[in-house]
Amino acid sequence: MLAGLIELKRADEEGLAAQLTAQLRRLIASGRLGRGRALPSSRRLASDLGVSRNTVTYAFEQLAAEGYLEASHGRRPVVTIDGGDRIEGAGAVTSSPRSAMPRLSPWASKLRQTDWPMSYQAPLKPLRPGHGDAREFPNEIWGRCLRRSAIGAARRELGPVNRPRLREALAHYLATSRGVRAAAEQILILPSAQAALMLIAAVVLTPGDEVWVEDPGYPGAAAAYRASGARVSGIRLDEQGMQGMPEPAAPKLIFMTPSHQHPTGRLMSLARRTEFLRASMPGRTWIVEDDYDGEFHYDSRPVPALQGLDSHGRVLYVGTFSKAMTSDIRLGYLVAPPALVSILEIAQRHIGLIASSHIQEALAEFIADGHFLAHLRRMRRLYHARRDHLVEGLERHLGEVLSVEVPSGGIQLVARLKRGRADQAAVKRLVEAGVVTRALSSLAVGKPRDHGLLLGFAAWRESEISAAVRTMASCF
Repeated sequence: MLAGLIELKRADEEGLAAQLTAQLRRLIASGRLGRGRALPSSRRLASDLGVSRNTVTYAFEQLAAEGYLEASHGRRPVVTIDGGDRIEGAGAVTSSPRSAMPRLSPWASKLRQTDWPMSYQAPLKPLRPGHGDAREFPNEIWGRCLRRSAIGAARRELGPVNRPRLREALAHYLATSRGVRAAAEQILILPSAQAALMLIAAVVLTPGDEVWVEDPGYPGAAAAYRASGARVSGIRLDEQGMQGMPEPAAPKLIFMTPSHQHPTGRLMSLARRTEFLRASMPGRTWIVEDDYDGEFHYDSRPVPALQGLDSHGRVLYVGTFSKAMTSDIRLGYLVAPPALVSILEIAQRHIGLIASSHIQEALAEFIADGHFLAHLRRMRRLYHARRDHLVEGLERHLGEVLSVEVPSGGIQLVARLKRGRADQAAVKRLVEAGVVTRALSSLAVGKPRDHGLLLGFAAWRESEISAAVRTMASCF
């Protein structure tokens, strides 16, 4: 009769022995085979099932090792435990398909309420924001750098997790292109810019600390700081990005994107930057400057980084290679004030935020040989033209519906709804039609007061942008 309760599928990748073990375990755990029940001999059960004796012997031995059976030489195996409700998590098929909801931390529970990362991010289609055009990346040159790094791995010492060659190359690049003032030893190489934000939060924030972020702003920053137990407050924007210090008492940390405010692309003036630095007490208020796409500036000379104006070690400068190169490179970096370098490096290793040394060495060569700057120069021209093409198309086809805010640089722009606040509904309809965008209201820290669409232009060719705009026009 036992053979009638077992169904083995010979074409199943799991294998007959594994299937038999799982099904016998399930029968015992569910109570169908009760304690003291003697099973057929391995020879008899193998004959009834039409399998080899070795298959049955394996199943009996495995279940005996798990404590389900008692088996001894020359005797039939006997079930040794009671099944049913007394066995939890043993693979039994319960009467109810529902499983208990796990108890989550307060931070994890709040993540369900956000739309970051984008809940519909699977398709990479026009006009999804936040991406450069990976199709234009010099993959052959990058591939040669990777191969040479792999070949040299056997001769390379284990060394520090932040590779000296990349630190030196990056320090030189940031000094000449972004006005960052830092020694190579102040640079930490991380798996992403988001990893840098999590590392900063782990080192400098205590539960209950006050943190200011831009509103609307980058949701990943608020998520990182809430994870540390900080109280996150959104600071409204004006034409220069984050508004000036709204209170006499400064918070523990201020997060900002002064070069191209995320998501609006607004540029913070030198006077506003100086105001924030002057109001921040060294050692008491830290400023995190996220320069996520500072490489791309189109209408004038780029404003140097806020970090270069800081003479008291208050600014932590964060950057990424995923916008300038390809999103799958998975490398970001953090330029830390001298007083924090040592503890950040220790925390980096403890948390495990370590980037591949193989990729780091390849990137060091890519930068040192001039390929990175050559790629950036080409992409600036290309993205500039794509920005203008998208702006022209939106104004021509959707000028009555959307008001376009033209950024001076970056890889995306905001188009505000002239009437109504249904940007979430608009995004849903556009995604269904094949145009991937993001609702401006989803980037609010508190109650949304801005409604519109965040549209990416860098990753899409002009023909793709034109087709997307026509689709948007038909949807609206």
